[in-house]
Amino acid sequence: MPRLIAICAFILLTTACAEPPAKEMHQAEGAIEAARAAGAEQYAADELKLAVDGLAKYEDAVAARDFRLALAHALDSRERAQNAAKTAVDGRAKARGDAERELAEAVALIERVETRLREPEVAKLPRRTLAPFEKAVAATSASLQEARTALQQEEYGQVGTITVRVTEQIQATLADIDVALKPPVKGRRR
Repeated sequence: MPRLIAICAFILLTTACAEPPAKEMHQAEGAIEAARAAGAEQYAADELKLAVDGLAKYEDAVAARDFRLALAHALDSRERAQNAAKTAVDGRAKARGDAERELAEAVALIERVETRLREPEVAKLPRRTLAPFEKAVAATSASLQEARTALQQEEYGQVGTITVRVTEQIQATLADIDVALKPPVKGRRR
């Protein structure tokens, strides 16, 4: 009886692996496509590459008629692709959050400059002194509109680039306002 069980098990194993595991390969391909759609090429490139490499190894194993190894590669590829998709979703969410935070900080800085320009002591400055500050606010406001557009288009790196530039310009404008408010230093008399 034990010999019969061993023979049945052998037959099951050999017939189960007599053909390439196409179903698992298709699942892996589907998981890779889903990972790409989730943004894995940008946010989980290494894991996605391993999934794609797993499919190449699957093909090599099928060519060598090692269907068990092919099955193992297909399953590994599918798992890596699923992990890449999860990582991509998390990475995209973090990038969006960072971009929204950077944009909000830049907007707050512009509002700070606008408030500062309305302060009575600043408003008393000559028009030729105020004009560059107002021009800087208008230019940075236009740049922030570009950042908002980039955010809507999910170009989060572009948002960061724009907001860094805007933040530097606004901080320089705030410093220039402080300099303009300082009374001129008079020389010493002897």
